[in-house]
Amino acid sequence: MINLDDEDIMSAKDASQKWGKSEDYVRQMYRKYPDKFPPGSIRKFGKQLVVTRQGMETVTGVKKID
Repeated sequence: MINLDDEDIMSAKDASQKWGKSEDYVRQMYRKYPDKFPPGSIRKFGKQLVVTRQGMETVTGVKKID
């Protein structure tokens, strides 16, 4: 079962900010390079993009440790 309270799942805007990128970074990357995100690491719900820590670490090349 997927735990939606998991801190490794975040909105595109929150993820962009956590990695020190502009607010629309994830949206731009997903629009231009959707294949850079590992399967299952990003999903669109209506207008909202949700991304995992794994997806962000893969796309940015930066590991985040809280």
